[in-house]
Amino acid sequence: MLLAGDRILFPDADAPQPGWLELDGDRIVATGLGTAPRPADEHLDGLVVPGYVDVHSHGGGGASFVTTDPDEARTALAAHRRRGTTTMVTSLVTGATADLEAQVRCLAELYRSGEIAGIHLEGPWLAPEFHGAHPIPLLTEPLVGRVTELLEAGEGAVKMVTIAPEREGAIASIELMAAHGVVAAIGHTNATFEQARAAIAAGATGSTHLFNAMAPLRHREPGPILALLEDPRVVLELIVDGVHLRPELAAFIASIAPGRVVFVTDAMAAAAGPDGDYLLGELPVEVRDGVALVAGTNTIAGSTLTLDRAVRVAVGAGVPLPVAVRAATQQAADYLSLADVGRLAPGKRADLLVLDDELQVTRILFRGAWLDS
Repeated sequence: MLLAGDRILFPDADAPQPGWLELDGDRIVATGLGTAPRPADEHLDGLVVPGYVDVHSHGGGGASFVTTDPDEARTALAAHRRRGTTTMVTSLVTGATADLEAQVRCLAELYRSGEIAGIHLEGPWLAPEFHGAHPIPLLTEPLVGRVTELLEAGEGAVKMVTIAPEREGAIASIELMAAHGVVAAIGHTNATFEQARAAIAAGATGSTHLFNAMAPLRHREPGPILALLEDPRVVLELIVDGVHLRPELAAFIASIAPGRVVFVTDAMAAAAGPDGDYLLGELPVEVRDGVALVAGTNTIAGSTLTLDRAVRVAVGAGVPLPVAVRAATQQAADYLSLADVGRLAPGKRADLLVLDDELQVTRILFRGAWLDS
């Protein structure tokens, strides 16, 4: 199948350009600028971008990834896919040891079948002071033996772990993760500037939802935020929903470190769904006007965000369109070494979106097939 368009955003381009893509099955086999080498099978009207890549999400469409039911996880995957997210890393939350192992084993089946791109463990190795929507009694020290057990339960499916580097055993566990190709992301942390720097030196390369659930940036005690911002090895996750961060702050970070920013949703079950009462792991969550809070508190409990809206919010705040799209596609894929997605380039999976002038998703090509056909 040969597709042509007047506004295709090719990898690392400064602007969309006229061009074409040739597909064979679920793969892109050739691309080019300008006129296609033969008459195209279809001309795409709108902005053509890669399918979105979400590396931090807990659910959507009324369903959760915090489950031992693969069909529930598939429901959440489908809800995000309808909004343009064609690649998903599923995130778990802090839970009892046996529950976490069962959830990891369930999601590992979806990883082996190619339905998800991996698993992210957001907990239980977090700081009580910044526990967010994670139950404090279930938080534990990241001792190497326990970390090893959970990584082994995933049989290669665990791609990222959120960790508070000030906790006992954290540095050794970060070294273990780095040695096994697992991204250690600093988050839910009360670490000092020095402790965060030590974690980065040990191999931590991520920041779980920068600014949220971590010690704030102060002029004499800069904490983890300055350490994460200053080191070019660190990827900066941002939840660009207008709730977790001021959009202007997200735009500022994107302006000073455009190649390091990755948009994530941190979505829970209410994403792409209605307001109501939900669960995030073991915690009851109230969703009102699209904002998810731990029931009876003012504590944010994930989001109702989908990546299509994150891109729109970012562009509306002044982030250049190519920067915003890359933060939701190729940079997200690079973050977790997802080699076959995130770019419209030969050898990559044939996942693409057609967006209208308001950046709404109008068509979705998923693994070489149109979802609306």
